[in-house]
Amino acid sequence: MHVCMFMTKVISLSDDAYSELKKLKKEGESFSDVVLKVTGKERKPLSAFLGKWPVPGELDRIEKELKRERKKAKMRDVEF
Repeated sequence: MHVCMFMTKVISLSDDAYSELKKLKKEGESFSDVVLKVTGKERKPLSAFLGKWPVPGELDRIEKELKRERKKAKMRDVEF
């Protein structure tokens, strides 16, 4: 669930449509959360993607490469 400031809009739903949305609504969710989830527009925290990397070992390889590249980086003075 995410919290944001928004303007309230009034929409009309048939009883069947309301019933279906209500079935999908979990405790602590708003109907807005349900609509965003159903439409694929749900905002997910970055932690929702942990462990989802598709290629085993690829993340370790990338991390090692990043560390190597960081060691090559040189500091420099910048004047403002």
